[in-house]
Amino acid sequence: MNTTLRRSGIAALALGATLGLAACGSSNSSSASGDAGTTGGTGTNGGTSAASQTFGSGCAAVPKSGAGSFQGMATAPVASAASANPVLSTLVAAVTKAGLVDTLNSQKAITVFAPDNDAFSAIPPKTLKAVLANKAELTKILTYHVVAGKIAPDQLAGTHKTLEGGKLTISGSNDDYTVGKQKASIVCGNVSTANATVYIIGSVLMPTM
Repeated sequence: MNTTLRRSGIAALALGATLGLAACGSSNSSSASGDAGTTGGTGTNGGTSAASQTFGSGCAAVPKSGAGSFQGMATAPVASAASANPVLSTLVAAVTKAGLVDTLNSQKAITVFAPDNDAFSAIPPKTLKAVLANKAELTKILTYHVVAGKIAPDQLAGTHKTLEGGKLTISGSNDDYTVGKQKASIVCGNVSTANATVYIIGSVLMPTM
């Protein structure tokens, strides 16, 4: 399985968690914030809407209304919020396959780097199917996309410890960032859910196997 993944140059999926997530920190001491208002939420930022603080050209693909819109996602825990957004349907299928929906929804404050559907379209179908069938491998990949605490855009740059245990380096500034060794672009950033800040990315990430 590892050989297949390396040859394909894939990683898969974001979003994973375990009950010990709170112990997972970031080496960037300023990166963890538990206040939804600092990440484009509707709670404590003077009434500013979630959509007004998002950034990236991919935000245009997010529904304008309903449960999958920025406002709709801001009221639901992250896995439920993602399931309402058609941009993340492949990711949601993977999270469901791994059995992580309830665990993920129960976390208090996380940041998720979530590959969109286009990120998965480059993965050969047979390879993706094999990844989805290997729960241990899938969980390792999923948890590499999760960092404890809600990370605001101005706190992104630096090296963060992932739930998987590896390091994830983010470079850039002024809403122009690349994530990980794959230099994944953030296509829609600072999306708020009830318990997470989500950065939708254009490539899947791969932890060291």
